Amino acid sequence: MAERKVNPGLKLAIELVPIAAFFIAYFRLKGHHFEILGTSYNGFILATAGFIPLMLISTGLLWWLTGKLSKMQIVSLVLVIVFGGLSVWFNDERFFKMKPTIIYLLFAGTLGFGLMRGQSYLRFAMGEVLPLAQEGWMILTRRLAWFFFLLAVANELVWRTMPTPVWVTFKTFVLSAAIFVFFIGQKRLIETYARDEED
Repeated sequence: MAERKVNPGLKLAIELVPIAAFFIAYFRLKGHHFEILGTSYNGFILATAGFIPLMLISTGLLWWLTGKLSKMQIVSLVLVIVFGGLSVWFNDERFFKMKPTIIYLLFAGTLGFGLMRGQSYLRFAMGEVLPLAQEGWMILTRRLAWFFFLLAVANELVWRTMPTPVWVTFKTFVLSAAIFVFFIGQKRLIETYARDEED
């Protein structure tokens, strides 16, 4: 399927719907337990169980609209299915809480591996939308690898030391905002190493 242009606002909305739904569902179900086939599940597990099909639908819709999925989207979906499924199957919310850590470490490790080879894997993923000189790509990739590593550490600290409502809020708002703020903070780097498409 050929890649198609989609309104960025619509694309962002589709990506955010499962996250928003998980947040709302958790806080509506928080503190309640539900007996299903003889097993008691808390609100977190039920919200997780609902998040998995929503992610499948959201990712499928993005693929249908754009004709393409990034490697990051595919990896995120697989990890949601695996770790979300483990949380539901074993009735243990720790698996799902570890998912962001695994995602961020995978991204940091992948970018770091590329840097050790003298390459910017970030350029392969974003080169079409962000034309930069090679030196700019290397600097941005190095910064992003460290940033993902710090996010992984932060997620571990929060879910292991804080109550679940705090982690859900942290995951929904703080981690998402941190990534947005990171890229806003790279404005000067991007302007310095930007190059014309003709170059």
